Amino acid sequence: MLCRMTAVAPLLSLPPVTTLTLVRDDVAEALAHAEALVAANKHGEAVAELEELWLNVRSDQALALRQRLALSWSEMALGNLEHAAGLLEQADGIVRAPRFDASDRADVLFRRGCVDFQRGNVAEAINELTSAIDLNSQSSAPRPLVAANAHEWRSRCYQFRRDWDAAGNDAERALDIALRIADEPAQARALFQASLVAERKRDWLVARVNAEQALELFRKQGNTLAVARILNNLGGIDFLLGDTESAETHLLAAIETADAAGSEPDLAQAVSSLAQVYLRTDRPAEARVRAERAAELLAGRADFRDELVNAQLVVARALAAEGDTDGATAWLDRVDHAVDALGSTSHRAAALIARGDLVRSLGDPDTAADHFRRAAESLQDLHF
Repeated sequence: MLCRMTAVAPLLSLPPVTTLTLVRDDVAEALAHAEALVAANKHGEAVAELEELWLNVRSDQALALRQRLALSWSEMALGNLEHAAGLLEQADGIVRAPRFDASDRADVLFRRGCVDFQRGNVAEAINELTSAIDLNSQSSAPRPLVAANAHEWRSRCYQFRRDWDAAGNDAERALDIALRIADEPAQARALFQASLVAERKRDWLVARVNAEQALELFRKQGNTLAVARILNNLGGIDFLLGDTESAETHLLAAIETADAAGSEPDLAQAVSSLAQVYLRTDRPAEARVRAERAAELLAGRADFRDELVNAQLVVARALAAEGDTDGATAWLDRVDHAVDALGSTSHRAAALIARGDLVRSLGDPDTAADHFRRAAESLQDLHF
């Protein structure tokens, strides 16, 4: 009797089990396709597929976590920061289940740090990224890519705070880990941050070398959006090195590539950079038209407030150069509003200098000197 039941039971239960397995495999395959869209920066398509998958994955903790992480990343990339934060709160709830370990929880913390950085909560972002690094190291199976990613994003935080040594150290750690695990996308991202740090430290030749290495890797990977961003930075570096012709070539290529990638914020950044070149080479009218377009594209993107400020400053300075002081003043008022929301010392100083230049041109050197002094004080590290 027992033998008969043992023989019959698998025959009776086999179809449902096989069907469930096949269904889960199909869902997992669909989820992997959506994750590939995220990796390829096709975030609009990714969101559509991921949202459609939710009903099929929410009862499976492992798949549900992957769906929430992927969807939150695309929502962050699209500028929907509050929605991304909410999705990560749900992911945090999922990852507390016993089946997940410290490295899984570290991955969620890393992503929360990224979103908080994009929201402008830099102190909170640093805390979360640091906790992610520490928690990952405590795992029985640490994930090197989580550590590399957390160091890379913490470098961005330290750059915002003008702590170049800390930013450089994190970029170097991210690169070391990426090289050790032979992860070329992570290597490219770390090199990009290392280039940005070198640029801010005025090591422009080092910045260019790092950017060129990152560009080669991003092209190899077919990452069009990252290629556009690197081309934009190379244009700025070339200009700082005195090669205006190469700068314009790189920036025009950045504009074309960002447009092909379908990213309005990255298109705006490249257009704004080209406007900066035009402004600094005595072409204010051309600079103003392009900077106005960049500011228009960046309107409403809280995660690109720094670039919005840059574009608005170019418009204000271009108008001043054209003799439209009222227009320049109005745009500087917009700059002040954007800087208040951004909270960046560097951008505040740039706004004060632009205001000082404007009032000096109007014959008020005393007020101009006050603006310049305030800009210098905001950037100084010694306060006593």
